[in-house]
Amino acid sequence: MLLGASLVGVLLFSKLVLKLPWTQVGFSLLFLYLGSGGWRFIRVFIKTIRRDIFGGLVLLKVKAKVRQCLQERRTVPILFASTVRRHPDKTALIFEGTDTHWTFRQLDEYSSSVANFLQARGLASGDVAAIFMENRNEFVGLWLGMAKLGVEAALINTNLRRDALLHCLTTSRARALVFGSEMASAICEVHASLDPSLSLFCSGSWEPGAVPPSTEHLDPLLKDAPKHLPSCPDKGFTDKLFYIYTSGTTGLPKAAIVVHSRYYRMAALVYYGFRMRPNDIVYDCLPLYHSAGNIVGIGQCLLHGMTVVIRKKFSASRFWDDCIKYNCTIVQYIGELCRYLLNQPPREAENQHQVRMALGNGLRQSIWTNFSSRFHIPQVAEFYGATECNCSLGNFDSQVGACGFNSRILSFVYPIRLVRVNEDTMELIRGPDGVCIPCQPGEPGQLVGRIIQKDPLRRFDGYLNQGANNKKIAKDVFKKGDQAYLTGDVLVMDELGYLYFRDRTGDTFRWKGTYKFQKTELRKEGFDPAIVKDPLFYLDAQKGRYVPLDQEAYSRIQAGEEKL
Repeated sequence: MLLGASLVGVLLFSKLVLKLPWTQVGFSLLFLYLGSGGWRFIRVFIKTIRRDIFGGLVLLKVKAKVRQCLQERRTVPILFASTVRRHPDKTALIFEGTDTHWTFRQLDEYSSSVANFLQARGLASGDVAAIFMENRNEFVGLWLGMAKLGVEAALINTNLRRDALLHCLTTSRARALVFGSEMASAICEVHASLDPSLSLFCSGSWEPGAVPPSTEHLDPLLKDAPKHLPSCPDKGFTDKLFYIYTSGTTGLPKAAIVVHSRYYRMAALVYYGFRMRPNDIVYDCLPLYHSAGNIVGIGQCLLHGMTVVIRKKFSASRFWDDCIKYNCTIVQYIGELCRYLLNQPPREAENQHQVRMALGNGLRQSIWTNFSSRFHIPQVAEFYGATECNCSLGNFDSQVGACGFNSRILSFVYPIRLVRVNEDTMELIRGPDGVCIPCQPGEPGQLVGRIIQKDPLRRFDGYLNQGANNKKIAKDVFKKGDQAYLTGDVLVMDELGYLYFRDRTGDTFRWKGTYKFQKTELRKEGFDPAIVKDPLFYLDAQKGRYVPLDQEAYSRIQAGEEKL
């Protein structure tokens, strides 16, 4: 900022006061610029201009398409209908578990049957229906059918049980619940506490004695439902599509709102940013109740006509065999999945696949090169973006370890920033003017994104719980009077603008992506038995075994009378 002001001052003084010719003015500016360390800007410019132009063009393209969809009110079901018209008989989904292939026409008919069935049962636009099942083709058809009717789907994490499960079903205000037969026992555990008006439908192998009373078998009912698109109120591109439950600091999941425009934006940024192709085949072994599996992966099928292979659960031993069997060209990963693959003994299959891209987030820098070289994957497409955030990032040129970038020369194009924080409390550090202090290269800071509700790329749709929204929004971040979304993630930017994941507050260490350690809370609790509710043990050196850690033992340890 000061350098720019100095250059303008020299320009005005040289031309207006000294009346020097433009050539001498130019040389004066160049010498001042280089003498002030401006040569670094030239280096950054040369190294990043192609990357930044490409990234800027991707943003402009996606923004233009989102605006077009907004004007034409083209929701996800409408966009999917155009995909069906282009590729009616092309394979849309393959479920690895049963080798079931669905064409785009079959997916369209199944989802329309779902919409007609729910409409006949009294559900209408604006109502909520919950889905609680493991990965399979029907999962996609169910929420897509709900979207055709304007019903909002609550996508429930299949690992939840009892209180957490009941919390999600209750807070969603769902009128209907569709669960897979494999989840019947979990539903039975909370059945007595469910709202009596909640309609229950089971999909899959039907065992009447294993499901709660009044549960209906969905599969035969759908076969009798009409397969044409039902008549329903027109939904807008910014209306709610479904809810995805993210981990909360209180231990209970919170429902992030995904609107139609967000679904399109996330899928399109990945598609155009990483140069995906309509004939790519995506291997999706991630949970469909989360955004990585259901938006980044399935979104390429619904919006761009790709074939997606769905696996019920990730398997390190079967990963490459599946890729070979289905001719996959893109694989998805999250968190530690890449490390699990590296820990497998070398097999011939890992050299016989056609995978050209690994797409995901959370690949550790320490294993990045080993992963791409051992499995012969030309491109690692790492990205950053929480379900609800408005500041997604993409590593479009496979910079090792980076989760994305922000331009150093065109930073105003994409209003995101790293700002200084107290890393222990995550309190924002502000300057004398009350505005947050931006970080310099090499300085860790929290990633924030400026909220502009009228901009489809900058809007923040938030959570069902208004209290959760307030915790994720800060004022006076970029300038006085503005608002910004707080990611809660600490990143570091290098001199070229590449961003590297440093830490995640609250749930710092991502293990497999779906389970997270609440590091901040654990640090506060320590090992004080008066605070920690779980049983505690410590290794007693004299007894040579673990013994309960009670208050008396804790006091001895704190006093130095007993060593750990």
